[in-house]
Amino acid sequence: MSAAGGVLLLSRSEVAARISFSECVAAVEAALIAQAEGRVLRTAVASVPSEGGGFHVKAGGFPSPLARFVAKVNSNFSGNPERFGLPAIQGVLLLADAVRGTPLALMDSIEITIQRTGAATAVAAKRLARPDSRVATICGCGAQGRVQAAALAHVLPIERFFLCDSDLGRAESLAEHLRQTLGISAVARKDLQSAVSESDICVTCTPSRAPILFPGDVSPGTFLAAVGADSPDKQELHPEILARSKVVVDHIDQCAEFGELHHAISGGQMRREDVHGDLAGVVSGRIPGRERPDETIVFDSTGIALEDAAAAALVYERALAAGVGTRWNPTA
Repeated sequence: MSAAGGVLLLSRSEVAARISFSECVAAVEAALIAQAEGRVLRTAVASVPSEGGGFHVKAGGFPSPLARFVAKVNSNFSGNPERFGLPAIQGVLLLADAVRGTPLALMDSIEITIQRTGAATAVAAKRLARPDSRVATICGCGAQGRVQAAALAHVLPIERFFLCDSDLGRAESLAEHLRQTLGISAVARKDLQSAVSESDICVTCTPSRAPILFPGDVSPGTFLAAVGADSPDKQELHPEILARSKVVVDHIDQCAEFGELHHAISGGQMRREDVHGDLAGVVSGRIPGRERPDETIVFDSTGIALEDAAAAALVYERALAAGVGTRWNPTA
């Protein structure tokens, strides 16, 4: 769309209709290869706390061949559902031409965030989990838990899910959803530790501010994807789990600042140099992924702007082709 055409405004439903999960996985994989090859813009992150929550800004993109830049602003107020009947996470994403600087689209960010986070787990699990992994635990059974389960089933021969949540009813609801949509055995479990001990994979996607998993809970060979920590005060894994595992990050600076790695470094259990590498290096083949069946591997997933850019660029092109969205000229 040219500058004269204005900015394309896209609602959450319009965004969701323009991208499939498999396409998002492919877009994220391509973006990670570009990251490994140095063909990306510098990432910038900012966090602004507020009463009851805070705002997170992530910016980045590709200089070529797509020449796309994104700046995503998400708010996270965990008390919203109970206090105001609003989602805990809300936000918008600006997509711009990275050569001309022209704003191209302004879209609801939540579907992008959900899909690309799940896609990153799928990309990681394909290379870091044991290929014969059949049992997985999902801890945190909201919208992110749903896409995380679908992500694992997309790349691995999962036969059973254990679903854990502080709200057992929410875990039971997700179990029923997975049985219906994936045709896979899924059961709610009250005891996270026993579920993880019986699993090949565990994904944590909670707002926890204290460890919910400890070293004795994790069997050798387990793949752990820690998704919930997106600020320095959030934590799901005891740092000793990371110290005893091969650690792969999505972005070393972000993870050292506010991911699970942040807690391991600040507690003295790890140094930045102890990290095996980033997911981009694994995807590109520059560093090895899983090397032994008994390796415990942690993927510290803080969510990177590059993944947002890859998904948003795809949504934008599809929306243009379909003629959907509302045009807005901010200079009119």
